[in-house]
Amino acid sequence: MNKIVIAIDGYSACGKSTTAKEVAKALGYTYIDSGAMYRAVTLYFHENHISLTNDKEIAKAIENIEVTFRYDEEAGKNLAYLNGLNVENEIREMYVSENVSQVSRIKAVREALVLQQQKLGKKKGVVMDGRDIGTVVFPNAELKIFMLADLYVRATRRQNELLGKDQMVDLEQVKKNLATRDSIDTTREVGPLKQADDAVVLDTTFMTLEEQVDEVVNLALSKIVKEKETGMGS
Repeated sequence: MNKIVIAIDGYSACGKSTTAKEVAKALGYTYIDSGAMYRAVTLYFHENHISLTNDKEIAKAIENIEVTFRYDEEAGKNLAYLNGLNVENEIREMYVSENVSQVSRIKAVREALVLQQQKLGKKKGVVMDGRDIGTVVFPNAELKIFMLADLYVRATRRQNELLGKDQMVDLEQVKKNLATRDSIDTTREVGPLKQADDAVVLDTTFMTLEEQVDEVVNLALSKIVKEKETGMGS
């Protein structure tokens, strides 16, 4: 069966990552969490006291950062590693969430990670989610999805996610964090969050996870069939 690249972009807490993981599992594709890559860089900057306004410090830091993913049988998913250390749980902490948009707007950081992401997707058969996957990382992706949802619904989802990790965070604080990230993500100079012209919009406000996954999988299968027919006809 022909393999394609599936790019899923959208706002925070719309269900991008969870949907992307399940879609990859259903199709037998590789899931790449671009958000985890930016979170890992944010964690490195935090731990090493890297100034976000010092270009020389940033350039030097990037040279010492390697973000990789390893499949964990027990967890049943890919885990993020920063320079060989498992940071999957640490990068989901609130202090990382509050700073990741500031780090991801830095041009040098985006350029470095985009190159890594493009390398990971060369063989196709991948599902990647983020903010600029369909517009910058994989502009020629066969299937592009743009996800959005009501802010209150997104905040509630994120709060429940944090509660599941024993983190008690006030709903208003979560809403404020998401609104701030939305603003930074959509207005940054490099790789802003925006809908690709050929993306399919998926509003997940009233959708269950299963419905989101089914929708994307069906769209993907249609694209795969179309690609096969186009290939046979050429």
